[in-house]
Amino acid sequence: MRRLVLSALAALALILGVAPALAHAAALDRASGLDRATSLDRGFAAVGVEERIGSYVNAMELRRDGSVAITETIEHIFPEGDERHGITRDIRVRAGYQDRDDVYRYYRLSDLQVSSPSGAPVDVQESDFGAYVHLRIGSPDEVVSGTHTYVIAYTLADVVNVIDTERAEFVHDVVGIANEQWYDEIVATVAAPEVPLQVGCNYGGQGSDSLCESSGGSPSSFGHSDLEPGQAMTVALSLPRSAFDGEIGPNLIEGSTSNEDIGADDVSPALTRRLGQLTGGLGLFIPLLAAAGMATLVWTRGRDEAYAGLTPGLTPGAGEQASIIRRARPAPIAVAFTPPAGVQPGMIGTLIDESADTVDVTATLLDLAVRGFLTITETEKAWRRTDWLLTQTTPPPNARALSDYEEVLLQGVFADGPRVRLSELKNTFASTLTAVQGSMYGEVVRRGWFRRSPQSQRNSWSGLGAVLFFLGLAAIFFLGNVLPAGRPLSALPLSGTTILGLGLIVSALIVNLLGRRMASRTADGSAVLAQALGFRQYLVTAEANQIRFEEAQQIFSTFLPYAIVFGVAEKWAKTFQEVAAAAAAAGVAINAPNWYVGPSWGTGGMFDSVTSGVDDFATQAAGTFISTPGSSGDSVFSGGGGFSGGGGFSGGGGGGSSGGSW
Repeated sequence: MRRLVLSALAALALILGVAPALAHAAALDRASGLDRATSLDRGFAAVGVEERIGSYVNAMELRRDGSVAITETIEHIFPEGDERHGITRDIRVRAGYQDRDDVYRYYRLSDLQVSSPSGAPVDVQESDFGAYVHLRIGSPDEVVSGTHTYVIAYTLADVVNVIDTERAEFVHDVVGIANEQWYDEIVATVAAPEVPLQVGCNYGGQGSDSLCESSGGSPSSFGHSDLEPGQAMTVALSLPRSAFDGEIGPNLIEGSTSNEDIGADDVSPALTRRLGQLTGGLGLFIPLLAAAGMATLVWTRGRDEAYAGLTPGLTPGAGEQASIIRRARPAPIAVAFTPPAGVQPGMIGTLIDESADTVDVTATLLDLAVRGFLTITETEKAWRRTDWLLTQTTPPPNARALSDYEEVLLQGVFADGPRVRLSELKNTFASTLTAVQGSMYGEVVRRGWFRRSPQSQRNSWSGLGAVLFFLGLAAIFFLGNVLPAGRPLSALPLSGTTILGLGLIVSALIVNLLGRRMASRTADGSAVLAQALGFRQYLVTAEANQIRFEEAQQIFSTFLPYAIVFGVAEKWAKTFQEVAAAAAAAGVAINAPNWYVGPSWGTGGMFDSVTSGVDDFATQAAGTFISTPGSSGDSVFSGGGGFSGGGGFSGGGGGGSSGGSW
């Protein structure tokens, strides 16, 4: 009972993310001195004469890259009258190397496959026990009895040692020294790329020189009967170095082979089932909670505010008050013939899509040119590429004062002098762009259109989504190694920790998706948005006969940056082409803009040429502004050891497996 309580506490600590609690629980259990063989609460079978492995066949195939493919065929005899769910196997993947304590030898395990010709359940729970990979084979929902056959196939890498230029060596524990089972009959074979020079086989305790049967050839064969618990069986082959290709030898990793984590075999099948139901239930509940919570937040805080009872675009007058409501969509708007008072095109772009995009920054630069802070000169084409010369100018006395983000933009563009080519900003402007965009987000908050920066809101929800996503991945790939949660239901093919991980990932997607809708506009922001959309409607529907010839150039220039933000610059230019044609027919000349200079402007095509040039400039500037200028350790190989044909190496080989039942 004490063990059961400790296991439950450890599982709860894992779910809550309190790793130290696990280590403490494990330490308490180790200190308790409970016998592994007789503690049924841990899910282990008592080892006795009634339970044994009747036949064990280990077929090994050495490959030229120094790896070995192993197929274990195990005939396991379960004790009568005791509930067993399957078998366990411990496959050694880490081992000490030449008495060094700074590195260990690593045999990478891959291509694991488990089956049962006798029809026993073969669900596999894999855990990393440091020196061993622990396999728990079977189902907590099913019991087995009598004799069952299991086939376990896998590959271990880097198992061959180089002795010298002529010889290589393969030493392998067919049964590891941690063996807790009786083996009635053991047969091992080793197929090699070339015929071995010498073979040997020992059995017994660590370092025993007792010989087991062996015969050379390819495959070489080895055998032994009645191997007792605590005894190992180790085979060794001396081979020609030519049997292997390229660099072979031990894969040495810095660190220790030990692992003190609590493993899957530390709890009973009943608790495993309950943990599976708990984690699986959480995996189903968390996405529902995320969806309900985010939907509530979007409905109560993510919708735009608006003044109730007022025409869209209007705000209460001085001394007046109006109640505020939330709307999912903007109300119908009226056409506005001018942009919102004091609102620059970059601000409108940020307000509309809640994002300070590069098009908003380039439109701001064009607006500053129109207002007299700089000129843009289109240079002659070279290598079929166009460049633009930006020249800082003294603005007229009546020019509107600069906002903070406009000052940051001008200072960044002309940081090296009053004249700069657009191409010279390539790979150097990204930091300025980030600063400008940050200042634009601050400006929309300062003007009271948002209570918080839309970008910071998106980043916050994206950050929470990222945390949930990585917690989900951790639950899928790592939590199952330390929290033995089984399948919640027999019909489900997934463990509880996998369901929990998938639930966290789905929750992350929900939070990311709905979190993008949390940046709501204030009532003042909604009013300015309605005015801006009304002005866009005018730019789309304006007719040439509504525009006076003498005002054409000024209106065209002033509103062109707004048309670029709205994405209607081509329609705006077409309207003014009609104005220019009508003016030419009436004998009225329309001057070209002085803020944008092209190689040549035709009388009839001036507005189209300016718009085309500005559109190219905006496209090139966007790419220029965001542009920025453009590990492994060596494996250590060394030969090790000499070959001993007579013995003394039992339990001293690489790899090896052992196991019991649960």
